[in-house]
Amino acid sequence: MRRRCAIADPRLAAAERIWRQNRCIKASSIVVYRQWVSRFGRYCRACELKESEELTQAGVERFSRWWHATHGAANSDYILRGARSALGTWALALRTLGQPLSVWNTPASPPPVTPLLREFGEYLRNVRGNPPVTVHRKLVHVRMFSTHQRRSVRRSRLLRLQDIDAFVVQCRQRYARSTVADICSTLRTYLRFLHVTGRMQHDLAASVMAPIVRVHERPHRTMPWPDVQRILRAIDRASACGRRDYALLLMMSAYGLGAGEIIGLTLEDIDWRARTVHVMRPKTRVEFLLPLIPAVARALVAYLRHGRPAHTSTRRLFVTMRAPYKPLACSVTIRHILHTAARRAGVTAAFLGTHVLRHTHACRQLEFATAPKLIGDILGHRDPESTSAYLRVATARLRGLALPVPR
Repeated sequence: MRRRCAIADPRLAAAERIWRQNRCIKASSIVVYRQWVSRFGRYCRACELKESEELTQAGVERFSRWWHATHGAANSDYILRGARSALGTWALALRTLGQPLSVWNTPASPPPVTPLLREFGEYLRNVRGNPPVTVHRKLVHVRMFSTHQRRSVRRSRLLRLQDIDAFVVQCRQRYARSTVADICSTLRTYLRFLHVTGRMQHDLAASVMAPIVRVHERPHRTMPWPDVQRILRAIDRASACGRRDYALLLMMSAYGLGAGEIIGLTLEDIDWRARTVHVMRPKTRVEFLLPLIPAVARALVAYLRHGRPAHTSTRRLFVTMRAPYKPLACSVTIRHILHTAARRAGVTAAFLGTHVLRHTHACRQLEFATAPKLIGDILGHRDPESTSAYLRVATARLRGLALPVPR
């Protein structure tokens, strides 16, 4: 009787159609979701609660505690995970159907920005001309330094070189040399800002000692092209998630795109009539057009028709495969996709970061005798020196260009 009533509920039937259209929920999961929706409805009626107001993350936590107290058949954490997953997907389906609901989860408030940090951010934007990504990174560095200063109970007017050196030493124990050098660059800018605005009597920027990082000290890490092909072939393109991963990694391999570029792609960036892909480098804000090659077009069509969730509010091209189907957040997600595919293909590498496909693409183009200027344009380089770094790892081509040793 309960099953017939659940099927008769028009909202549940419509939500089930949405779940199936999104292609990311198995039939067995839908059965479990319907059970949790039915339990949640009984809970709201028993406690005389309005379901639309209680369908929030806090409300689901209260429901899971009630369910565990009244039934107690399973671990409370297990109940909470199951209820949160099912009812969160239920809430997303109801919003898609046009039902107004309370905010599912109150977003975490960003860290407070002091007037000094706000003024420093304006200085970076208006005087230094830094893009938003750089401004955000430098503000994070300054917050780290401010936290260190609070622990040593010192104000900026009483700042000493010993304090700066102690902070740099502390960073060197936790971060790589290049990261510490970037933090020191931020410190120099910040100290110069304090001096210019009259907050410090002396300019200590020139006294910040950073670790030496030589340009192109270490060649870019690449992998053999057959390994890239093995990784792509190992992806299960029969699943919705596999279609997304294949299209994503294929574009990174074919165009040399980085994680930031692939995350930033939108549906409007694919011009099917002109057969082009519009790309913007997040670091330099350089925009360029790439040809939509047939293999990439076929992978994108398969993903958009049979992989990408049909009901998602974002216009980003690549999204998560779990509700609420958000844009991919950061390079860590791309690295996880690459590592999973490489592990399935049996490909091992000393360093398998998100830029390895970009470096491999550039070196492969050099081996095909592509002009370095063209490679730099495709990769979004503003400085030819950035492209010349790939010559160090294109050893096969360099051997072919070697001159005979004079006698």
